[in-house]
Amino acid sequence: MSTSIFLLWLVSIPLAIYAAPNNKIQPHGFLLNCGGSEKIEQDSLTYTPDDNFIKTGNKSEIQQEGLVPLLSSVRYFPDDVEEKFCYHFPVNKGRKLLVKTIYYYGGFDGGKEPPIFDQIIDGTKWNINTTADYAEGLSSYYEIIMVAHNKVLSICLAKNEHTTSNPFISAIELLYLDDSLYNSTDFGKYALVTLARHSFGSHDTIIFPDDKFNRYWYPLLDDNPVVTSHTSITPSAFWNMPPEKLFENSITASRGKTLVVNWPPFPVPKTYYYIALYFQDSRTPSPFSWRVFDVLVNGAKFYSNLNVTTDGVTVYSTTWPLEGETKITLIPPNNSPVGPVIAAGEVFQLLPLAGLTLTRDVAVMDDLRKSFNKKPQDWHGDPCLPKDKSWTGVTCSSGMNTRIISLNLTNAGISGPLPPSISKLTALTHLWLGSNELTGQIPDLSQLKYLETLHLENNQLQGSIPESLGQLPKLREVFLQNNHLKGSIPASLKNKNGINLTVTPGNEVSS
Repeated sequence: MSTSIFLLWLVSIPLAIYAAPNNKIQPHGFLLNCGGSEKIEQDSLTYTPDDNFIKTGNKSEIQQEGLVPLLSSVRYFPDDVEEKFCYHFPVNKGRKLLVKTIYYYGGFDGGKEPPIFDQIIDGTKWNINTTADYAEGLSSYYEIIMVAHNKVLSICLAKNEHTTSNPFISAIELLYLDDSLYNSTDFGKYALVTLARHSFGSHDTIIFPDDKFNRYWYPLLDDNPVVTSHTSITPSAFWNMPPEKLFENSITASRGKTLVVNWPPFPVPKTYYYIALYFQDSRTPSPFSWRVFDVLVNGAKFYSNLNVTTDGVTVYSTTWPLEGETKITLIPPNNSPVGPVIAAGEVFQLLPLAGLTLTRDVAVMDDLRKSFNKKPQDWHGDPCLPKDKSWTGVTCSSGMNTRIISLNLTNAGISGPLPPSISKLTALTHLWLGSNELTGQIPDLSQLKYLETLHLENNQLQGSIPESLGQLPKLREVFLQNNHLKGSIPASLKNKNGINLTVTPGNEVSS
């Protein structure tokens, strides 16, 4: 399966627009004005500065007349040492999220073209290239639907081999979705990347507050006739909760005729997609207000004898293969008194997740990050994923359930105590923290059953040597010299078969 990601054009945030007064209930989640210094109002939504969610990067204003508030500032990342720059959000584990990242370059650094870089959400990455949109005077956004697998979600920007200037970002939306939305997807293995979302027959983009999740439904007009609905639908009656306004207009064909819609309006790469199509009989409700027709996608039967009433209906496929141009065909029976009709469609690319670092391991590394002074500058986001952006000194296992198996920060300049939670890195085989300025006591490491080597030499550790070290079945090498340890060497450690144990000089330890 291809994992290439298409860019969705942000035509719903033009460069100049009226910002409506905010008198609507805000969606549940986070709306960030990246690089901004104050709250802004746009499209009935309030965006707050991003300072509480990231500790790195610089701010810049976009000096362009008539620019909407949301696009008039950026946070950018000029650091030549760090390669990954991360926002961190507290989220409800297990909840479904819509994550939208918005980019408008605006020549903030004096350049002519925006840089190319990577975006990483909880370890899964894809390429950000806004060059084509910017050349057309457009901003760009990337939207992903996923489930929160931990209590903290990270959104990171990272340099790659194509990055020639500073990664940047204009805004972030992280909003909670109701559990019913897109719930036939295996979110343990996949995320959904928005490829297209259109309202057929409409002249206007549908956004918040008409869509309470601020999904953007773009208008799509073609040569087919447009009909106006005479009744409203109830969004909560649909799994994906399409906005009521979506059904005000539909496209149709005349009596008994086949309706053909070329949609999405661009070719797509060969892979699998989630497709959802929305229908409603536009006539006044009556015993005769229904239409029956077959739905085909590129000539293949998508749904047979679909019965569309004034209540509306959705049909979908979670893994439908597409490649190149796509054609939606609606075929009524020969004796049908009315033509077929369609109101809207969504299509998402299935994005295989890069895997998940065990939640407990992530929590322990966060404890270490907080405990250590002068820790490596790239200790942001997921410690293991993506694999080419793992934290300095961290080695991880392969597979979907990623574990930390080695930590090597020898002579890294770190200082501070070792938190007791380090014993929860139960897959560790090597722990090398020698030649630093670690203080405090050596914690109980009895849970590290796979630990083979332990290097804590040349630090400022105090207290006694834990009895637990002698109980580790695979431990074969321990270096503790040049600390401030006292007491005696535990017999279980001293007498362990095959152990390479170095305790002196530098400690007041008796054998």
